[in-house]
Amino acid sequence: MGLLDCCARCLVGAPVASLVATGLCFLGVALFCGCGHEALTGTEHLIETYFSKNYQDYEYLVDIIHDFQYAIYGVAGFFFLFGALLLAEGFYTTGAVRQIFGDYKTTICGKGLSATFVGITYALAVLWLLVLSCSAVPVYIYFNTWTTCNSIANHSKTAAGIGNLCTDARMYGVLPWNASPGRVCGQSLLSVCKTSEFQMTFHLFIAAFVGAAITLVALLTFIIAATYNFAVLKLMGRGTKF
Repeated sequence: MGLLDCCARCLVGAPVASLVATGLCFLGVALFCGCGHEALTGTEHLIETYFSKNYQDYEYLVDIIHDFQYAIYGVAGFFFLFGALLLAEGFYTTGAVRQIFGDYKTTICGKGLSATFVGITYALAVLWLLVLSCSAVPVYIYFNTWTTCNSIANHSKTAAGIGNLCTDARMYGVLPWNASPGRVCGQSLLSVCKTSEFQMTFHLFIAAFVGAAITLVALLTFIIAATYNFAVLKLMGRGTKF
């Protein structure tokens, strides 16, 4: 009974919301970083294989892709540490809230630390909303290309009409306007869409977008749980000491 009682006490004191948010955060970041990194690599190969034969045309794009890939490494490391800190803070504040009517005495430092985490997480959620919006852009581009390929595959007119259905990378700002050819049309575009590389890259970008959305949900869950715990500590805490 002693062991069972100890386990029961641990389960009662566990910050369920913080645990769920941490799991979602790690899952979302893993999807976003892992799939995003590979999707950018696939995009680079598709551009240099089908949309431009001149390296000077997509040299700047390659530099941007590599910068994003290095940034992904930093994002993964940061969220791993930040998620662990938020989980630890969740254990602290949840334990304080559950014992608020006992002999537990929270400190001003503890309250200030909780308020700081709430503020930082809120600012991070706003920034991550921008990341989520940016991660939707490649999904939109690939979806338009995929839709164009379906139109070509189901086209009932002449080959000349099919040749007018194109995907122009220059139109999306991926390549400069003087890039040649910069676009792929007709049956050539349909052949690109049928490659496993295009299909994989498209689905990887979708997975990265989903991962970014899951991470945002995790951050919002952290904010709600931390704000509630801080409010209880601030308004109902009986004892305060320095």
